[in-house]
Amino acid sequence: MAHLLREVGIDFVGRAPVRHVFAREISASPETVYRALAEDVPGWPDWFSAVTLARPLDDGARREVRLKGGTRFEETILAAKSPEVYAYRVDLTNAPGARAMVEEWRLAPAGTGTRVQWTFAVDGTAPFRFAFGLAKPGLGRTFRSAVGALDRHLSLR
Repeated sequence: MAHLLREVGIDFVGRAPVRHVFAREISASPETVYRALAEDVPGWPDWFSAVTLARPLDDGARREVRLKGGTRFEETILAAKSPEVYAYRVDLTNAPGARAMVEEWRLAPAGTGTRVQWTFAVDGTAPFRFAFGLAKPGLGRTFRSAVGALDRHLSLR
């Protein structure tokens, strides 16, 4: 059953009760990475193996995302500043116990490529926060795998 989450702003990334931050350098330029994240939303399943569907809504102001296992999100874009940051808030999800969620992708030049930093900021019930805390190693592996696949995907274009 889907439920509405608390409406939070981009500042939630810095003050969320649970935050996981991951970073990796890849060879694609920040502009190219930004386009893949923010402008090619339907292409996310091509490189992010956990994502089965991603589509823009409301002329790109919102998104719908579905993950393997059945988790669904409806999101609002909070920041889309090319080529530096892309962030979104989860408004509606079927993830039990979630109360607020924001994901932020920060991109910075790194040599001839990009340093990609992903912050996943959440609040929820005590069991949700505890489980999300335990999920950090798995989320880190998922991030590294996805960003590596994105780099390979972009090099083929």
